[in-house]
Amino acid sequence: MCLGNPSPIAEAVFRKLVTDENVSDKWRIDSAATSTCEVGNPPDYRGQNRRKEHGVAVNHVAQQVPEEDLVTFDCMLCMDESSRRDWTRKGHPVNHSRATAELLGSYDPRKQLIVEDPITGMSPT
Repeated sequence: MCLGNPSPIAEAVFRKLVTDENVSDKWRIDSAATSTCEVGNPPDYRGQNRRKEHGVAVNHVAQQVPEEDLVTFDCMLCMDESSRRDWTRKGHPVNHSRATAELLGSYDPRKQLIVEDPITGMSPT
């Protein structure tokens, strides 16, 4: 989950990783934004070009995080603190919300907690 740019790339890469490891049946993978600014748009062309360079397929149109994700997902991986705060605020009014919000970077072996925008190279927070 992000404001708009990195999460479609993360979704595509993660989908490729679980497919390559033959464990895709154990995961439900999706990507969404906390804002509506990119809803309906394809990923940025620069991100699409980067994925093509690395052989990562993508079929994505931007969407805002649907409310049902609050009760169907166990964990939401956020690109930065801003997205995590937005997710946490969104989750509070929904009954039976079970999803936790974690930073994707907390799983990075290099401990880079915040995922930089792969297009601009800047941290979104």
